[in-house]
Amino acid sequence: MKGSHVMGALARSSSVWALAVAAALPGVALAQTSGQSTTESPTNAQPADGTPVGQDPAPGADDIVVTGVRASLDRAIAIKRDSPGVVDAISAEDIGKFPDTNLAESLQRITGVSINRVNGEGSQVAVRGFSGGFNLVTINGRQLPATNIDTSGGNLFARGAGRSFDFQNIASEGVSGLEVYKTGRAAVPTGGIGATINIDTRKPLDSRETGVTGSIGAKALYDTSVEKSEDTKHRVTPELSGLLNYRNEEGTFGAAVFGSYQLRYSASAQSNPNYWNVIPTADFFNPGTFINSQTVIDGTRPTAPYVLVPNDSRYQFSENRRERINFQGVLQFKPTDNLEFTVDSLFAQNRLRESRSEQTNWFNRPFSEVRFDDNPNMATAIFLRDYLPTSPKDEGFEQQQAATKARLGSVGLNAKWEFASNLTLTVDGHHSVSTSSPDNPNGTTATTVALGAPVIQGHSLDFSTGFPQQAQVINDCYRATPGATPKGNCNGVLDIGDLGSAPARTIISRQTQRIDQIQARLGWDLGGGSRFDVGGSYTDSKMHSTQTQTQQTLGDWGLQNPGIIQQLAPELVSQYCLTCKFDHFNPASEGASLIAFRGNAIDLYNVLSPYYTQRGAPPAPSAPADDTVQEKIWSVFGQFTWNGEVAGKAANLVIGARYEQTRVVSDAVQTYNNIVWTADNDFRGDASGVFTAIRQRGSYENLLPSVDFSIEPITNVKARVSFSRTLARPDYGNLFATASAGAPGRPTALGGIPTGSTGNANLLPLLSDNFDVSLEWYYKPSSFVSVGFFDKRVANFLGTGIVNQNLFGLRDPSSGAAGSRSGTAAAFLRANNYDLSDVNLFTYSALLVQNGGNQAAATTQFNANYVAGRGLQQTFVDQILSQVDISSDANDPLFNFSVSQPINNREGKIHGFELAWTNFFGDTGFGFAGSFTKVSGDVNVDPYADPTVNIFALTGLGNSANATGIYEKNGISARIAYNWRDKYLAATNQGGNRNPLFVAPFGTLDVNISYDVNDQIAVTLEGINLTSESVRTYGRTERNLVFAQELKPRFLLGARYKF
Repeated sequence: MKGSHVMGALARSSSVWALAVAAALPGVALAQTSGQSTTESPTNAQPADGTPVGQDPAPGADDIVVTGVRASLDRAIAIKRDSPGVVDAISAEDIGKFPDTNLAESLQRITGVSINRVNGEGSQVAVRGFSGGFNLVTINGRQLPATNIDTSGGNLFARGAGRSFDFQNIASEGVSGLEVYKTGRAAVPTGGIGATINIDTRKPLDSRETGVTGSIGAKALYDTSVEKSEDTKHRVTPELSGLLNYRNEEGTFGAAVFGSYQLRYSASAQSNPNYWNVIPTADFFNPGTFINSQTVIDGTRPTAPYVLVPNDSRYQFSENRRERINFQGVLQFKPTDNLEFTVDSLFAQNRLRESRSEQTNWFNRPFSEVRFDDNPNMATAIFLRDYLPTSPKDEGFEQQQAATKARLGSVGLNAKWEFASNLTLTVDGHHSVSTSSPDNPNGTTATTVALGAPVIQGHSLDFSTGFPQQAQVINDCYRATPGATPKGNCNGVLDIGDLGSAPARTIISRQTQRIDQIQARLGWDLGGGSRFDVGGSYTDSKMHSTQTQTQQTLGDWGLQNPGIIQQLAPELVSQYCLTCKFDHFNPASEGASLIAFRGNAIDLYNVLSPYYTQRGAPPAPSAPADDTVQEKIWSVFGQFTWNGEVAGKAANLVIGARYEQTRVVSDAVQTYNNIVWTADNDFRGDASGVFTAIRQRGSYENLLPSVDFSIEPITNVKARVSFSRTLARPDYGNLFATASAGAPGRPTALGGIPTGSTGNANLLPLLSDNFDVSLEWYYKPSSFVSVGFFDKRVANFLGTGIVNQNLFGLRDPSSGAAGSRSGTAAAFLRANNYDLSDVNLFTYSALLVQNGGNQAAATTQFNANYVAGRGLQQTFVDQILSQVDISSDANDPLFNFSVSQPINNREGKIHGFELAWTNFFGDTGFGFAGSFTKVSGDVNVDPYADPTVNIFALTGLGNSANATGIYEKNGISARIAYNWRDKYLAATNQGGNRNPLFVAPFGTLDVNISYDVNDQIAVTLEGINLTSESVRTYGRTERNLVFAQELKPRFLLGARYKF
């Protein structure tokens, strides 16, 4: 079956081959001239041969080097103009000076490229609508390993399973250029459907000066967000870099060393409601779970088939630390004019830490009051109220600390031998390892300790403005019965004396990828600017991902120990106003809503965990995850390059094909969780302790043809047409052999759906047939206008196959099935006209467990604690929560999991156009550069799609634009740049219910000013995100807020000395 892809590729591309050959042959016959160079043009060099595109050969000592913004743009324009196919580039302005402090933020100035940010810094890129893992990143033509465990924004359970390269890891000062290959090329490594992005680093023999040269730079970073921090001592942090280069006079030996150290502190206010439920309207208005006879329905009842209701509302405040260290070392030896050796090494380390505190109010349904908007497709609950005069509930203040350490190390050797006047052999090999590991002091990736105060008598949530606004009433003197201990400290205010503890968690996530790669290439100069290249490569990649978790109940969700924090750790928790941290978003807080608490999660864990362990409640581990995916890729290619004339017009043709064979082995050490019902809608997974080794295999082979043709129909106008087939491999998470069983979001008797998943190592890569056509006018120096159209027909998109089945023989304690404890509880509630709610169902089921199945005793306790019209006493509920967890027994039916597996069952069409314009106004020093990219396709998402049907859509698809004003003259260089990315889809199943996740449009205004004091010294001032643009993500409608984060400007003042 896999071999059919090769035959299909040949058949579908035969007409393209025929057209290309027909165009090439008359051109060869009519247009080759003997006066053309007999060596390979530098602009035709490929990353695979170690010569970056557009890089000049080693110059002589008398060459004049032009630096600065305009010179950088000139080099980028030359690369774009002279390269076959569609290639865009960014070049360093000078030694040790790249246009931006972040590589991703530089890339966003290229047409078709947009980025996502983590804490305001560029992290990953999307090209022509294809994000993250759909793009391949190489350094000097070598495929790099990529690991990333992104826990930012509360994503604490993140696991390393992707292929996306994180540009935060690489310091821009050590980079000489970036190239973005938007069309496929036989000689370019595969893996990028959107683009292949090559990072060039400096080579000592490329220096235009002999002897020792280099630069030293220092910057002071001031991130204005730290003014919001509770600890503002880190207002200014250092960024240091240095580059030292040596080239001997003969040009036979060179050495270069680069190093950098960069530290940043930042802070941000956030909101992150936990999950939007998609509920059939009829179910919502059926009295029992969500409403009862006393619920006030404001306004008109929705007519939409579904309503959208949040689980809770959460505010967060984060304080972040980022420390980045880079090192590069290069040795070059050229004993003869036709033999050159290069040995290089790279080390990058990026340490990220986030301390985060939450302020959370959840809903104890049925609601007391509810109001919906008038959306006819899916109505959103824009106002909700809980009123609990006889049974206060808790407000949550979870403390979190996440920390990761990413490391990248690479050692490589390149040999280039021109063993005949027209034959050159290049061999390149490297060993590279990337790791992402825990970096918390206690060895975890994330540690959380939930605190709470059980004093909320009533609270409301208003989403009508698009941002959650909470109001609450406290009662810290409530007693369940006269003479009982109050739930708080009874002083009338919310303070540390009201705090108890709820469950604590630890998460340990690791990801490692190792790549060993060897490439060989033979170039045959045919004369007249034409050449033929053949080559091959072998890549051995091994990725290992693990995760372990623990949960410790502490005071449990019922907060049985108010005052325990003041008793055990009063110095570890402080009171502050979280909602006061917001500037852009308006939480409209007052009264008790202005009070929150913060503390170091690890310090709290170190105090509370041993205390409860000694009292018989140790941490309980869940089933660990352990997956390894190994890919072995063999490839060969052939590529013919022709330069000449067609009808008297300069033309270029590059035609080639690449054949690849890939073998995949996926191994897992599998265990499973016994699912325990711990509270109304909470479940816990307890590791079974049974381990099994699982192996899956897969393989595929592909033929990838490519044709690039360009011609200058009139002077300074270049027309291009390109065809190529490219591929992108599935994320590792889709290849995992592990099967997992997940708990339902609520009891299955009330509609909860238990989900499961398994990977598929036999997945095929995504294949894209790409067609590009463009027209470029280079109408004067440093200026051009271009317009391009692209079309991509993509096969083997991943869809999801769903099958309902049991996993591991697990039984369901919440089914409501006749004869089970939950079934008995459901029958009792219905028979006595009690609300069939999560709380009531769990409590009665727990009473049956507590009383050994004695229904009469359970009924007596339940009735004694039930207040007509109000429901169960919350104090009684909390007591039961702390005393009983419900494990399954033989009377419970088997879980019926909705098990998903990725499959290749989708196709898509993506098309769009790109516009770019760069212009300088003569010798005035003023100029501008701008671009716009429009991307469309049949892979968009319907936000109101049926929540029971899987969504197929391409994440990352969206329009982008940028505009830069430039001034450079008399030693002054200045840029002011605006970069904009339109709304795009980030996920297709956020939190369940197949909810799409959208990122709202985002635009930043940046400025960069440099002044050359003399030929050696320059001072710089940079401002990033001057308008304090915030990040916002949402679900099916813009009112379904998922995440909002305020970001602030940051400024860098620096100086650079060049010698």
